Amino acid sequence: MAWTDQVAIVTGGARGIGRAAALLLAERGAAVCVNCAARRDAAEAVVREIEAAGGRAVAIVADVADNKAVVAMIEAVTAQLGPPTILVNNAGISHQATLDTYDPERLARMRRVNVDGVIHATRAVMGGMRARRYGRIVNVTSIAAIGTALAGNAFYAASKAEVAILTRRFAMELGPDGITVNAVAPGFIRTDMTRANRAGDDWAAAERRLAERAMMRRIGEPQDIAHAIAFLAAPESGWITAQTLVVDGGRMDYIGHA
Repeated sequence: MAWTDQVAIVTGGARGIGRAAALLLAERGAAVCVNCAARRDAAEAVVREIEAAGGRAVAIVADVADNKAVVAMIEAVTAQLGPPTILVNNAGISHQATLDTYDPERLARMRRVNVDGVIHATRAVMGGMRARRYGRIVNVTSIAAIGTALAGNAFYAASKAEVAILTRRFAMELGPDGITVNAVAPGFIRTDMTRANRAGDDWAAAERRLAERAMMRRIGEPQDIAHAIAFLAAPESGWITAQTLVVDGGRMDYIGHA
């Protein structure tokens, strides 16, 4: 199947890694659904950018934590662009906290988005992919799931570790139907989420500190992750499944490392 025959859904596609992935998949030739939970203006701006370059795209507001909303999104994408062949489960939120400080409601919301969202979207697309015996599903997890030493990441890491486990289990279930399921584990990436609560000098200090922990001596950019996603979503990647591709510039601060 050629890139121009593909229809991709990128959850959380209005900004950051999702935006970069949506633009790159469109550049490769896929029609793209830019999903967002609330930032319609930002999602529509991505759509306009894709259309200005000659591509096809739609923006659809749907909270991936809501299964009914996800099912409705898949129906709308199928009607407007065609049956989805690529799903990028990128939507995610973070609750930075410790055992002393975590908020139970925020913790539950994070899990509904980060984990249930992957389950809802995967289940919603798998029927059509099974019928065509073709599909590419790419989940965005995190190196936090592997165990970096960044403080306050325990609960976020746990949600992303669950995504990594589900990647392998879903690959096992869907592989016989021609559907690959893989994950990308980003390192520290320059996005709105990572810059939240880090203004001015605080951000500059964080960037320097985290760049020093990577062999490449820099933090990542959304495009770094988008290219890894596109690799796993490519038609040529049909014999790669159940894998987690770490894209972190060679981080050196994993728990347990000397």
